[in-house]
Amino acid sequence: MHTEYLTSCSSVGLHNIAFQQWGDKKNPNILVCAHGLTRQKHDFDDLAKRLSQHYRVLCFDFPGRGESDWLQNKNSYDFAQYIVDALIVIAYSNQAKVDWLGTSMGGILGMLLASMNNSPINKLIINDVGPFIPKAALTRIADYLSQPVEFDNEEQFELYLRTIHASFGDLTDDQWKQLVRYSQRKLSNGKIALHYDPGIALPYANSATQDIDLWSVWYAISQQCLLIHGEQSDLLSADTAQKMTQTGPKAELLTIPNAGHAPALMNNNDIDYIHRWLSK
Repeated sequence: MHTEYLTSCSSVGLHNIAFQQWGDKKNPNILVCAHGLTRQKHDFDDLAKRLSQHYRVLCFDFPGRGESDWLQNKNSYDFAQYIVDALIVIAYSNQAKVDWLGTSMGGILGMLLASMNNSPINKLIINDVGPFIPKAALTRIADYLSQPVEFDNEEQFELYLRTIHASFGDLTDDQWKQLVRYSQRKLSNGKIALHYDPGIALPYANSATQDIDLWSVWYAISQQCLLIHGEQSDLLSADTAQKMTQTGPKAELLTIPNAGHAPALMNNNDIDYIHRWLSK
């Protein structure tokens, strides 16, 4: 599966958005997958491979992550920019409507797109995020985001990932190796760093000073919605998840045991559930 690129724009010029597509390019049934704050498109490899028999699946890297360009203006790492990038990916699909699966930040982006007039979103899947995000969870993420780290070897790097992302749930050793492979970049000094631009921490730190309240966005959504909730999540509380099943689009709720923020969606049971829901 090779990486392709689309040209997007920011306030200071053009940048490339890296993406991969799975399945028949003529299939009109599109699923766009959008990752979390510090993640990248390969998080969806297992899911995309399985669903590509039924969907054309587009998985893209947000700017500053994976193989997408880093932005010159670090303050542009915000949802205004991500909406532009997402609409370019959707336009590339050549379909007026797409289904959207977003993890964490990708889920918030999905909610924003779904709430808009003439929205391009058909069905919406949100992985472990909601309209209310407590400051404590945002601060936890900001703390590790603000400390760029380097590693001497892959063993150190894997231990770090297994620690920082323990809440992804029950993963096999091979799945951890897959996360290690795509979550790194090699530095000129031979050491290993995380794949993303440390500059993404700048605008995030400003938003982590208080709770996030997006209920007005949620109430504006009318599309069918599946909400995936990591049972031990500190970012999406059980109370918020329950309220999301009773308000706005009244989401169907799938709770993943032995996972926090955010379920990796790499096992067959979770992928099969998503496929069944999309097929309804």
